[in-house]
Amino acid sequence: MQTQDLTESLHQHPFLRNMDQELINTLTSCASNVVFQEGNYLFHESEDARTFYLIRSGRVALEAGGSERGQIRIQTLGPGEVLGWSWLIAPYRWHFDAYAVEQVHAFAIDATCLRTKSETDWHFGYEMLRRFSEVLERRLEATRLQLLDIYGTVKGDKGEKF
Repeated sequence: MQTQDLTESLHQHPFLRNMDQELINTLTSCASNVVFQEGNYLFHESEDARTFYLIRSGRVALEAGGSERGQIRIQTLGPGEVLGWSWLIAPYRWHFDAYAVEQVHAFAIDATCLRTKSETDWHFGYEMLRRFSEVLERRLEATRLQLLDIYGTVKGDKGEKF
């Protein structure tokens, strides 16, 4: 895919909706297309988080190791969603395992490139942080709901978001 095509495709991803074209151009220099076959892992818990993904098609399961219960599925992500925020916060290690439930086409964004650009272009960095804070909030809520489903209602929980 040529750079112009990649820029146009990135601009269509919901995570980047309404992002200034100049900022999309900055992001494009850190991006590439990737494909993961069904059953392949995108990453494992505790590995270095060097990339995040903008899912174009397919589904990815996020799971956490649960000692006695084995792997616990936290969430399944699909087209239009973002996979990975661990690249953003030191020590830059994955907190979950992620594997392709079905073939996945995604944009892979190089984290080192993105952090460097964010440090030199504060407007770009702020915009990425603002967008990722929304992803973090959704993931925390999904994790909370999954834990309530597994372990039942926690005493004092009145359905409040944390």
